[in-house]
Amino acid sequence: MSELEPPPPDRRAGPPRFAVRLAPPDLGPWLAGNVLPGVWSFAAPEPGPHVALVSLMHGNEIGGAIVLERWLRAGLRPRRGRLTLIFANLDAFARFDPSDPTASRYVDEDMNRVWCLRQLDGPRRTAELRRARALRPVLDSADIVLDLHSMLWPSDPLVLTGEAPQAADLALGLGLPSLVVADAGHAAGRRLIDYARFQEPGRAAILLEAGAHWEPSTTAVMEQVAAQLLRRHGLAVDGAPLPPAAEDGAAAPVLARVTRTVTANTTAFGFLRPYRGGEVVERRNTVIALDGETEIRTPHDDCLLVMPSLRTPRGHTAVRLAQFVAR
Repeated sequence: MSELEPPPPDRRAGPPRFAVRLAPPDLGPWLAGNVLPGVWSFAAPEPGPHVALVSLMHGNEIGGAIVLERWLRAGLRPRRGRLTLIFANLDAFARFDPSDPTASRYVDEDMNRVWCLRQLDGPRRTAELRRARALRPVLDSADIVLDLHSMLWPSDPLVLTGEAPQAADLALGLGLPSLVVADAGHAAGRRLIDYARFQEPGRAAILLEAGAHWEPSTTAVMEQVAAQLLRRHGLAVDGAPLPPAAEDGAAAPVLARVTRTVTANTTAFGFLRPYRGGEVVERRNTVIALDGETEIRTPHDDCLLVMPSLRTPRGHTAVRLAQFVAR
């Protein structure tokens, strides 16, 4: 084995096992919604922006649903504007099994890869497209969207903004988490934050990657960032006790822009070591992975590794390589 060759996967070991330290929320009382199944929307007497918080875009990412269920149970209501709370992929969530927690990400396809007009207006029929089409009018009316996600592999929390400059401004203005990443998305399809509606002036959508899928610390990050968003946009809320605001004087978030999205082109993609998301590789041209016989090298100095996937199927994003932006 050469020094550049990643260790071969142990096929006998099967898929990795992940501890689930969160109890799935009981969404029974909230399934009917007051707008659509799984969608609750509340308008205040005073005018203001329409803010939508989205959970369960992936059925096994239960942290966001825990936060929204807690707020609904506590009777959270906005004092101005409109607040909409969305449990997105209910069909996939219904299949969630803590003994096999990665199996319920979606039913037919990744719901966070269908948000382009060609897909939404096209002829295909899947469980995820059906749900996305149903949610589309609600999301079309939103001014600000926070899509709550978590991560399978070890990584520091971050916000993804897509390419819209107003989304990066929104994320940086929150003050947390400490890293904001602007990127062009995935080869496999467009995310909700890439949806054309949120590229328009005066609208913005951001995606929070809050931490490991099934850890209590992840729900704490989600709740803090969501509460910060409501405060910053004047939707001081009644009912639910919110976590305290971020401390003044904390270091401002940094912005990084993805310079290369690495997609696995073979079934033999492997990193040379188990990188953690948020690591910075100091030297340009450092080999970090092999895709079959192709070397994957850092394109510049101080290269930020964004959410490396330590087991990447062919055709999926393995890692995004990013460069810090001076502001």
